[in-house]
Amino acid sequence: MLNSNKLRYLFSSDKKLYQSVKNIFGYYPGNIHLYKLALRHKSATTKIVNGVRLNNERLEYLGDAILSAIIADYLFKSFPYENEGFLTEMRSKIVSRVSLNKLSRKLGLQYLIRSGDPSAKAKSAGGDAFEALIGALYLDKGYNFTSKILIHRIINIHFDIELLIESEISYKSKLNEWGQKEKRNVIFKVEEEIGEKHKKQYLVAVEIDDKIISRSQDYSIKGAENLAAEKAWTKLEEEI
Repeated sequence: MLNSNKLRYLFSSDKKLYQSVKNIFGYYPGNIHLYKLALRHKSATTKIVNGVRLNNERLEYLGDAILSAIIADYLFKSFPYENEGFLTEMRSKIVSRVSLNKLSRKLGLQYLIRSGDPSAKAKSAGGDAFEALIGALYLDKGYNFTSKILIHRIINIHFDIELLIESEISYKSKLNEWGQKEKRNVIFKVEEEIGEKHKKQYLVAVEIDDKIISRSQDYSIKGAENLAAEKAWTKLEEEI
């Protein structure tokens, strides 16, 4: 017997998107409009409704938080004897912009993104769209369903955890090396401590020649520095 989502797919004008979501995540969407919005890059913004621009930026924001929480929970349970520093670094490796952009290409998201700027797809649009899809999945199916899909359909299939443990990605080191080579002044500055005790997060800014290039926050200064450095590095790569 066909379920309601499969019936929507059969009689929908968005069959391609329904089938794409099914191929990637293993299920037919309930609210297809969430997924269409998740794949609309800001360069393809259509109109403003009640002051909200119709693109994937809000869903990206939500998906980023959901993705980070699920990965943190997964790592916490998978590595019960590792310390906070190890868990933070592993999470950073999985959810880094470079990692998510690479994942999006494996999933074929570049063929699904709606963009008003052809060059956007070659930058970080893929990783942004993946986070937005996680936001759409969460709103459509809830946290528990999203967690199961992420772990079984994404992490277990597309990530080699053992290889990630052995790999070392320090964007802070890369940024400092670049600064020395180019004779640019790179500074990492802790701007704010948010929360208390075990819930405390650190907001870190990267300054290049006294200009703030990026900001990020995490549960450790090291993690926040590397996330902010990654954002700064991505911007520099786009400008080169």
